[in-house]
Amino acid sequence: MEESFEQVKQRIRSVDLLRGLVMVIMLLDHTREFVHADAFLFNPTDLSKTNLALFFTRWITHFCAPTFVFLAGISIYLQRIRGKNAKELAKFLLTRGIWLIVVEFTIVRLAVFFNLDYRLLGVAEVIWIFGVSMIVMAGLAFLPVHFVGGLGLVIIALHNLLDRMNPAMAAPGTSPSGTQTLWTFLHQPGMVPIFGGLTKVFVAYPLIPWIGVMAAGYALGSIYSWGAERRRKWLLTLGMIASVVFVILRAINAYGDPAPWSGQSSAVFTFLSFLNTTKYPVSLLFLLMTLGPSLLVLGALDGNRSDRDGVIAKILITYGHVPLFYFILQMFVAHIAGIVLGFLNGQDTGFLFTNFPFAENVRAPAGFGFSLPVVYTAWITGVVLLYPLCLWYGNLKRRSGHWLFSYL
Repeated sequence: MEESFEQVKQRIRSVDLLRGLVMVIMLLDHTREFVHADAFLFNPTDLSKTNLALFFTRWITHFCAPTFVFLAGISIYLQRIRGKNAKELAKFLLTRGIWLIVVEFTIVRLAVFFNLDYRLLGVAEVIWIFGVSMIVMAGLAFLPVHFVGGLGLVIIALHNLLDRMNPAMAAPGTSPSGTQTLWTFLHQPGMVPIFGGLTKVFVAYPLIPWIGVMAAGYALGSIYSWGAERRRKWLLTLGMIASVVFVILRAINAYGDPAPWSGQSSAVFTFLSFLNTTKYPVSLLFLLMTLGPSLLVLGALDGNRSDRDGVIAKILITYGHVPLFYFILQMFVAHIAGIVLGFLNGQDTGFLFTNFPFAENVRAPAGFGFSLPVVYTAWITGVVLLYPLCLWYGNLKRRSGHWLFSYL
């Protein structure tokens, strides 16, 4: 039995609630990058250097980007349920996609580097992925939803076959070829010069797997016209299947991630190795590990009534209503936290106004940064400070109803 949009409003709340949760966790990761002492020394998932608390502080934030992009796909389909036809949806996705790419290399870039030194155009990260994926979805919106979903699943499942096809990268001091540049944007993270070498961009999030994630989310959005019980069972079943497939494929250690797990000095660190899947570029196993539990949570939240929300749920939904607004603000908050804490501790914060860590001859001062408890304190403080701003903007957006608000 299918239901109208008015009948699925409660279930859309579950999307906002999960989105708000991963956005709050996102601020933890960005706060760690600017505040934690070891963030300037090594990767927190480097098993030769990390500890249990630091590893899981980073690992829990792995859920953010995949869930964020997947829920964006669901939200795109919900616009069809609201009544947009393919042409209207495609126009919106195309224009918003272009806008998001502009935002990535202007507003978000400013939040990350606190300067206008455009010898580095910026880092192609999450907002870039949203923008390009939406542009692709503008074309896919004219195709049958089952085809789009199937295409998304094929990309997710098979893109790791491309790991064996990487073309040779340019030698140091030389410019990459057109093929090498294209490959970096599509599949292999790296720095590439653009605009004839006038500037450069670091591609942290190659396109191919993320387009598949958004396409798969878009197809799953069609279940929000189903009856509540049928839809909930599907979400829980899909979440369980993805989680079990992750465990099986990871245990086999033959496909799905370019970094196989291995036995470590202890059972605990062997378990960490098992969980330590590849994010750059995002692997099949990384996506199964993160999207499986996210689907389980989405299924568990589905159908909860607003009059039963507790304080935490209401706060998370407030963040989930204004995702781009929150994302931009939390980048500024994380960066400012590093500067303020460093200044108050008498440390040199000048490097936080450069293109660090991509600027030549710029290093973090020895001893800069703080312990994990300080990171968590700064994170919680940031979350609290962002709430009234997000509440204000969400209310303004709802009262106005102007189409411009759909772009922020």
